[in-house]
Amino acid sequence: MGSQNLTGKRYAFLVTNGYEDSELTSPWQAVTEAGGQPVLVAPKPGVVTGKHGHEQQVDQAVNAATSADFDGLMLPGGVVNADHLRMDLNAAAFVRAFFEEHKPVGVICHGAWILIEAGVVDGRTITSYPSLKTDLRNAGAVWVDEEVVVDNGLVSSRRPDDLPAFNGKLVEEFAEGKHAAQAV
Repeated sequence: MGSQNLTGKRYAFLVTNGYEDSELTSPWQAVTEAGGQPVLVAPKPGVVTGKHGHEQQVDQAVNAATSADFDGLMLPGGVVNADHLRMDLNAAAFVRAFFEEHKPVGVICHGAWILIEAGVVDGRTITSYPSLKTDLRNAGAVWVDEEVVVDNGLVSSRRPDDLPAFNGKLVEEFAEGKHAAQAV
């Protein structure tokens, strides 16, 4: 992970209250250590709180954010977080735009729910928390039970225990930049 340089690049981390704390903080640290600038994007300004109490200041509201301002996107999980984000039309459109622009996207655990709502999983190989398997398959994804899966710029993992492997692949894909096959 240390050889991947993200200096001068910005990465959106999209969450709302109820995110899985480590699924925000661990990738955030990995991106920061690689020289990238993580930016917290949420449905509302203020502070968001994780399910275990981690609080973090929102940098930008999703309705004012544009994918053109970022080099990639990270979607932490957490059941409440993911469920609320997938119901937010601005959040779904924001996510979809990264795929339309061929930019790398990382997703872990329940975060994959918003990918379904954004309409970007059909034909993609992905992993997630096992309870999303049927939802992802019904949306056209090829679901696999693996620690980390990379599919043309889409990096996915199952749970917090997978973060060490996930973070390495996330930074690698972020460093590679746009992927022609990363599209809807």
